[in-house]
Amino acid sequence: MSDLLRTPERRTCERCGRVEQYDEGVWRADRLGDLYCIHEWDIDGAFVPVKGEATPAAEEC
Repeated sequence: MSDLLRTPERRTCERCGRVEQYDEGVWRADRLGDLYCIHEWDIDGAFVPVKGEATPAAEEC
């Protein structure tokens, strides 16, 4: 089995607009938002974190 675990490359908070980019295993802020925001990231069920032999059904959706 040669599955690959992926992470999103970029995410944006839907509440305050903070933008972060995944770089070398760490999320780094490109644009700061509200300091006290409980972030609601724009990553939803359409993102498939595991890609490989076991995911053809997920890609068809």
